[in-house]
Amino acid sequence: MLLVDNPVMQRELLTNLRAPRAFALMLLYQIALASVVLIAYPRDVKIDLSRESASAQRLVDFFFVGQFAIASLMAPSFTAGAITGEKERKTYEMLLASPLRPWVIVSGKLIAALTHLVVLILGSLPIIMLCLPLGGVSIYELLAAYMGLVFAIFLFGSISLFCSSYFKRTSSSLVVSYVLILPILVIGVFAWLALSSRGDFRLMMTVTVVPAASLLVSILLLSVTARRLLYPPDIGSQGSEVIDLEREQREAVGLVIQRDQFPDKLFAPPRRNKLMEDSANPVYDKEMHAELFSQGTLMLRLVIQLSMLLAIPLMAFLLFLFPNLASYYVGYVLVFSLLTAPVFNAGSITSERERQTLDLLLTTTVSSSQILWGKLISGFRVSFVLTAFLMFPMLLACINPELSRNWRAMLAYFGICIAASVFNSVLSLFVSTVVRRTSTALMTCYVTLLILYGLPIAIYFLFWNFAPPDTNVENLRLFGITSPLMAADSVPMTSVQSGTTTARAKIGSWLLVAAYFGFTVIATSLLLALTTLLFRSRWRLTGRG
Repeated sequence: MLLVDNPVMQRELLTNLRAPRAFALMLLYQIALASVVLIAYPRDVKIDLSRESASAQRLVDFFFVGQFAIASLMAPSFTAGAITGEKERKTYEMLLASPLRPWVIVSGKLIAALTHLVVLILGSLPIIMLCLPLGGVSIYELLAAYMGLVFAIFLFGSISLFCSSYFKRTSSSLVVSYVLILPILVIGVFAWLALSSRGDFRLMMTVTVVPAASLLVSILLLSVTARRLLYPPDIGSQGSEVIDLEREQREAVGLVIQRDQFPDKLFAPPRRNKLMEDSANPVYDKEMHAELFSQGTLMLRLVIQLSMLLAIPLMAFLLFLFPNLASYYVGYVLVFSLLTAPVFNAGSITSERERQTLDLLLTTTVSSSQILWGKLISGFRVSFVLTAFLMFPMLLACINPELSRNWRAMLAYFGICIAASVFNSVLSLFVSTVVRRTSTALMTCYVTLLILYGLPIAIYFLFWNFAPPDTNVENLRLFGITSPLMAADSVPMTSVQSGTTTARAKIGSWLLVAAYFGFTVIATSLLLALTTLLFRSRWRLTGRG
């Protein structure tokens, strides 16, 4: 019954694959991949097929690294809400009370969620086949790469489903899934590129080690998930009960959040034991003392521990051993901010609507500005403090003489991280005002931020590797004013070696950094103005919840 006559899988497949967005996503995905191949395809008048093509090898590597990154980012979006969605829709107990066995539920949810993603990935096979006539890549390497990609998708989906069974909200499950998958993504990309010159060894690893490790970890995670559904600890209230924070701290394993001590009280202030002051913002007070932590601190503790666990080796390697690569550590901080900011802000308005409390909020004497600023500052406070934990190693690295001499660059790095954090939170609040569901708001935020941050880098890398020699590719860096990752990479660094000072050449340099700050300030101001206008016109004045 796991695969045949599985009602959970049949229902989820019909819902997902028949939706109009499934066809739209397939169309956009195929157009994007076809554009990549069209841009990177050799334009020589005559192509020598008697020797291997280095451009074809680079194209295939770029193609599969891109698909691997897309799979790692999309798999949680399909799977992280599989069980939390049932809790949020108040159908969790009905599902557990059905005669379906836990393994049937788990397998049905996983297969239905990942089928659409697997179809997207396999749909690109005819496009990449166009690179085979160029030589340098065999059909066996392509099939092995797709095999490893499918097993990686299965692993990513299992991780997300496992997280979905442990949390009450999709947003919490989503961010923990991303934090767990991010190290796998980094290791996979570096391993694939590092073994590009050893095709036989990479082929063997892809068809043996990757499937075996993925299956082993996936089966273990799915077994724990099925057992959790068999003996659910959150039954009785659709998994949405309020957590006793004092009891959770006593029973917590690992990191314990002390709300009355520094730095924990920066993002988790202690409970208020006296009346709220008349001048205080009641929305901000409610968010900080009740709303953000009503489901416990498990997600926060996991995010802090996992992110710091990855930050320690990155700090040692990128900030101390090779300080000229400090921009890559800044990129890690920016990616973390991209993942966490929507979690705390994208549901600011949509969660009130879903709980049917928006009308009650609008009928109070609290002004629109107090509501919006309370929501924004509370969510930004938590997300920025979590990001600041990763920025602290950058401050610690200033004791390195190589980086202390580049104090202007370090200030620019801090400024870029702060500006990106503010923009991420404001964008998330704006999206939460526009859409009606928290899950839709989260995915809209992630897609928008990935386009703004990642698309300029992908375009630059694509033209840098495959454009004709006479093309001035460096001018394309100026299109990266929307990307803090591109801005961080463009910050000029001065390295001192053997008594001589040499500057790391960057086209654009401070010009691109200044352009990024200008774009971010203007975009943030416009989003704040639009958010206030839309909130007043769509919710406050109409009174619709």
